[in-house]
Amino acid sequence: MQQISILGLGLIGGSIGLGLRRWSAQHENALRVIGYDSDMDKQTLAKKMGAVDDTTWSLADAVRSADVLIIATPVGSMREIFSDISPHLKQGAIVTDTGSTKVNVLEWATQLPGHVSFVGGHPMAGKSESLEAADADLFRNATWVVCPGVTASEAAIKNVLGLVAAVEAEAFFADPAEHDSYVAGVSHLPMVVAAALVRTATADQSWRDMRTLAAGGFKDTTRLALGSPEMHRDISLTNRAAISRWINQMVVTLEDFRSVLALEDEEAAGEQIYEFFSEAQEQRARTEVVQSRASERNPESAGNLTSEKVSDSMGRMFLGGLGRRDKNKGKKRTG
Repeated sequence: MQQISILGLGLIGGSIGLGLRRWSAQHENALRVIGYDSDMDKQTLAKKMGAVDDTTWSLADAVRSADVLIIATPVGSMREIFSDISPHLKQGAIVTDTGSTKVNVLEWATQLPGHVSFVGGHPMAGKSESLEAADADLFRNATWVVCPGVTASEAAIKNVLGLVAAVEAEAFFADPAEHDSYVAGVSHLPMVVAAALVRTATADQSWRDMRTLAAGGFKDTTRLALGSPEMHRDISLTNRAAISRWINQMVVTLEDFRSVLALEDEEAAGEQIYEFFSEAQEQRARTEVVQSRASERNPESAGNLTSEKVSDSMGRMFLGGLGRRDKNKGKKRTG
C-alpha cells in the first residue's frame, strides 16, 4: 500500500483526496491518503467527508512516511513549506503541487533534498474555495498542467501522470514560463478584471441604487471576485510580469472600443461595435466547441473507474506500477 499525503485541505486538496480514495477503493485499496492542514476544523471535516483515510496534527508525521506528497496550499506559502518538509522527506519520495503559478514554485523547489523528485502541477479546475464544495469529479476532463523539475526522475513523472489520470484529468506538459504567461491571460487577467469591475461599480455614489439592478450579467462577470484574497494576492505577486503584460493588452482593447464610441459617424460606429461583439462571440463559441470535443475524445471518463482501459493505464503508471489485478483471482497479470 502506497501513502499519499495531502498538505492543505481546501477545495483542491479535498477533491484530490476524494478522487484518489474512490480510485483506490476500486483497486484493492492500493492507496492510503493522509491529510494535513493547520486548520484543525478542516482536518476533522476532511475525514468526516471521506476525503482522507486519516489526518495528523504533525506536519513531520504527514511527510516522513509519504511516497507522494501533494502540496495544495496557497502558492505564497510554498517556499516556506519546502523548507519545512525537506528534513522529513524519505528517500525516493515524490513531491508535487497544485499552485497557480509555476516559475517561482519550480525555483523554490530546488531547495528540496536531492533524494526526492519534484514534479510541478496545476489543475485547471475550481468552483469555490471551501472544503465543503470538494468533489471527486472536480477534475474530470479538466486540464492538469505538469511541469517536471529538472532533476525529476522518469518514474516520478509517470507517478504524477498516474495521479492525474486517477482523478480523471487530462495531463498537459508545459514549460513553467509558458504556463505562467498562458494562465495570466485566461485565468489571472479575468480575476483582476472581475475585481476591478466590482471596485469600479461599487465606488460610484449611485451604487446603493444600482445594486438592485445587478442581475445575471454582473454576477456572472464578477464571480471570480468572490475568490480568496489570499490566493489572488499570491498569484499576483508570483506572476507580476505576465499579468502586467495582459493588463496592458486589455487596456489597449478597451481604449480602442472607447475610441469607436467617440466616432461621430453613427453608422461607422455601429458597424465597428457590431464587429467587436460579433468577433468576441465567435471566439467564445469556439472555446465551447474545443471543450466539448475534448470530452468526446474521452467517453470512458464519464463512466466509473473500473473500466478495463482506465484500470490498465493506472496499473502501468500509478505509484511504481501497481500492475493490473484480476478482481476475481486477486493476483497480478502480465501483459
